[in-house]
Amino acid sequence: MTTTTFGPDTGDLTLHTGVAGKASRTGHRLTIGFTDWSATVDGDVPSQVTVRVGVPTLQIVSGEGGLTPMSAPERGVARGNALKSLKADDFGEITFVSTDVNADGDGYRVDGTLTLAGKSRDHSVVVAPVGAGADRHVVGETTVRHSDFGIKQYSAMMGALKVADEVTVRLDLSVPE
Repeated sequence: MTTTTFGPDTGDLTLHTGVAGKASRTGHRLTIGFTDWSATVDGDVPSQVTVRVGVPTLQIVSGEGGLTPMSAPERGVARGNALKSLKADDFGEITFVSTDVNADGDGYRVDGTLTLAGKSRDHSVVVAPVGAGADRHVVGETTVRHSDFGIKQYSAMMGALKVADEVTVRLDLSVPE
């Protein structure tokens, strides 16, 4: 059986936050990346998928929107707030372990268990190949809710500005030929 491992050198795994509340126009929508993560896929036709993300390696890639462009010090504050929300000191790893992988159109539906901030929940993600040859990629997107994992979203101004409950997780992986 073939095992393929992906990581920061072969693709991107990013989180995309939104903003909520009466003052949402003042907040930044963040793109968050990680410098330590891996995805292992067993089989030429995937039969098992395992993803591991090192929470402390979280980095603020960009902050869109807001009243002013996001500064470097604001990125540092946002990173600290995100690590606190994710309880990184107590739970330094996010994991996803598949329980079932099924063909879904041109791609695959991967069902499994997502463990985040010490809580485990059933979760699914659909991935699909794009491109061909040396430009072949696998892309996927899923939504994770803070509330499903008991994570308190960052808020300011007495709740008038807060991170939206839903976070979009995107992956884009270069597939070896």
